[in-house]
Amino acid sequence: MADVPTARVAVVTGGAGAIGGAIARELARLGHQVVVLDRTGDVVCDLASEADVRRAAAEILERYGRVDVLVHSAAAADALEWETVGLADWRRIQAVNVESVLLLAQAFVPGMRERGFGRIVLITSDTVWRPPSPDLLGYITSKGALTAFARTLAAALGKDGIAVTSVAPGLTRTPATAYQPDEAFDAALATQALPRPLVPDDVAATVGFLAGDAAEALTGQVLTVDGGSLLR
Repeated sequence: MADVPTARVAVVTGGAGAIGGAIARELARLGHQVVVLDRTGDVVCDLASEADVRRAAAEILERYGRVDVLVHSAAAADALEWETVGLADWRRIQAVNVESVLLLAQAFVPGMRERGFGRIVLITSDTVWRPPSPDLLGYITSKGALTAFARTLAAALGKDGIAVTSVAPGLTRTPATAYQPDEAFDAALATQALPRPLVPDDVAATVGFLAGDAAEALTGQVLTVDGGSLLR
């Protein structure tokens, strides 16, 4: 039985991807009306564009009337040489991964505050604590920024009934990580306390919990869904 009323609207950025798609399906299973915000989805958006994000946020509010849950799963994860990366590429990564959720929160939080309920869940990464490669500096930096973003907003919005949390997956098999050799997955698995491969549904189940009423006393935290690779 769903733990949320069907009236709650959940926006999932990156919902056309593997992890975002799993999150969207889980939230729908739990009774949310899910809106996928991606390059393909219910509302199409270029998250690197401030104007397009603002347009998409306004479209969502006009079409669906409200947003109760915002899950930011979209991410640019370009591997770029840190010594030579240009600021245009660097800023695009930060725009997609960090700036877009700021703009979406600015659009959706007023309604959450008015209703006295809101959930913002940011998908980060366990690479923040164990960087695998300097080529991912832009991506990892953005995920560290999201962790700080969540903690700061959690402190600011708690009085309004809005919880802000982060979920940090470990290395999970998806089309986006298909470029990684099997040895990388084997090495990650060897560090885990729970010796089984990680799948998108692991993240989705955690997000589903955080989005519901059962998590009403939890905010400002990072839940690391990595099989116990990082025991913090």
